[in-house]
Amino acid sequence: MQPINDPQVLAEVNAAFDRYETALVTNDVAVLDELFWNSPHTLRYGVGENLYGYEAIQAFRAGRPSAGLERTLLRRQITTYGTDFAMANVEFERAGSTRIGRQSQAWVRTPEGWRVVSAHVSLMG
Repeated sequence: MQPINDPQVLAEVNAAFDRYETALVTNDVAVLDELFWNSPHTLRYGVGENLYGYEAIQAFRAGRPSAGLERTLLRRQITTYGTDFAMANVEFERAGSTRIGRQSQAWVRTPEGWRVVSAHVSLMG
């Protein structure tokens, strides 16, 4: 079995996730687009949308309002499996909301670097 949470790989994925989180809350669409795998196989299930393929995700990001994106991470767990695959899971809250959000991302090492290949965002009731 491949090593779980190899320190170097874990540091790489944490750095990629930190970049993603900063881009998300500042609405840096260029970085968000960069960090998703440019493939028709990429998917993102959001709170109110199911997006299949990089182009659908890119179009969603381009049309999304840029206000109210700030959030506080309550829990973060990143686990790497071998040298080329990782899962990132967070719980978050947004100011003014009583609902806890959850986000899961599958990250894969590509020739271009670490990329999200699958993402899911939901809110607890």
